[in-house]
Amino acid sequence: MTKTAENVDRIAPERSTRETNVEAFLDAAERLLVREGAAGISTRQLAQESGQNHGLVHYYFGSVDELLAQALERFTDRVLARQRAMYEADVPFIEKWRTAMGYIEEDLAAGYPKVLAEMEALALNKAKLQERLRRVYDQWHSLLRGALADAIEEYGVSDSRFSAEALAALAAQFNKGLLNERLLGFDRGHAELLAAIDGWLESLEREKG
Repeated sequence: MTKTAENVDRIAPERSTRETNVEAFLDAAERLLVREGAAGISTRQLAQESGQNHGLVHYYFGSVDELLAQALERFTDRVLARQRAMYEADVPFIEKWRTAMGYIEEDLAAGYPKVLAEMEALALNKAKLQERLRRVYDQWHSLLRGALADAIEEYGVSDSRFSAEALAALAAQFNKGLLNERLLGFDRGHAELLAAIDGWLESLEREKG
């Protein structure tokens, strides 16, 4: 069937409305995950928070779990885009590291570590959600592996017993542990650890020069 200008005019607003509603639900899910946690989030809560009809949750997403998973993935995409831009900058790795550590407070304030932690807890007994979380982990690991492979080359430590793959796993666990403790209001030793790593990177910078 040929699409006339009239048909296109009728279709376009419907697509726009759908996109607007989907974004409203994703925004609502993100806020609820940060403010109240994943346990017990209902279609009615999502509808009230988003200002939408509760029946649209299943119409657009199929389930609350799917909506929450998409909210996490969208949030992750935003944070990863920021990290990629940072790691692609033409500056020494130590500057990238310091910038990344500076994002800790920003991410805590924005709620990303809370959203990820809530979704991890929700996924413990849900295989489909576990698969979605694994994809998120894999994205982070791939990003870190690339950045650390560049750092190994930059500092000439390719003979180290730690490969980029191993360092990416270590960095991911370091970051996750630090943020999870911060979510609980605990930061003992964090400043000392960050200072020690920074000092080590400074020594590598001097050796490089």
